[in-house]
Amino acid sequence: MVGCDQVSQHQIGLIVLSRFFHLLSGGAAQGLVNALKASIESTTDTQLICTFGAVGSMKQKLMDGAPCDVVILTAALIEQLTASGHVLAGSSRDLGPVKTGVAVKSGTPWPEVETAAQLKIALLAATGIYFPDPQLATAGIHFMKVLNGLGIADTVAHKLRPFPNGNAAMNAMAACDEPHVIGCTQVTEILITAGIDLVANLPLEFELATMYTAGVRSTSSCAAEAQAMIDMLTSQENAALRAKGGFLPAA
Repeated sequence: MVGCDQVSQHQIGLIVLSRFFHLLSGGAAQGLVNALKASIESTTDTQLICTFGAVGSMKQKLMDGAPCDVVILTAALIEQLTASGHVLAGSSRDLGPVKTGVAVKSGTPWPEVETAAQLKIALLAATGIYFPDPQLATAGIHFMKVLNGLGIADTVAHKLRPFPNGNAAMNAMAACDEPHVIGCTQVTEILITAGIDLVANLPLEFELATMYTAGVRSTSSCAAEAQAMIDMLTSQENAALRAKGGFLPAA
């Protein structure tokens, strides 16, 4: 597949023109993008090819030359990529901040996690702890800081179940047979996972609200369509959809 130039294919004896454009995105935006995908494709007259994952992994894919027209990462990473010339200056828009939360399997008791002391008890009592990549994922990196801050990183090491991204971690937790599991990742990833309940945001002592931002890749061959997609994702018209999916209002 290529960018928005041209892709011809035979379909029922006819040559049909299809235009593709590509998204690289942190997993936090997966629910929002999927909810608007049909509208984006209709408005831009394109087929959107999406890749979601840990923000560090998505940044590396961009740097390695993976197909990309729109990129959604943390605001800090988009700023870096704009400064380095990988993201088109002036194209970026904020989707909104996303908090990091605590999750359990649906139908299981909700632990108290409003304070650091309560969270510590809940993590020590869990039989498995599901979370995203502790080196490449925003929530995973932060969660390891939480464990160290609570002084239990070594104690719970055998319970840790890291996955490439938050979506994978939550789906694995939903499917597991362990009796008393707990998870931690971006709220947006918890809310879109069937079989998982959002218990609460992390306690104030460990609160993390991460701004996610979309930008157009500077070498995109369909920059107009890419910008139109970003405008849809960040529009006032879709503010309620963003809020429902776990995004807080952008400042």
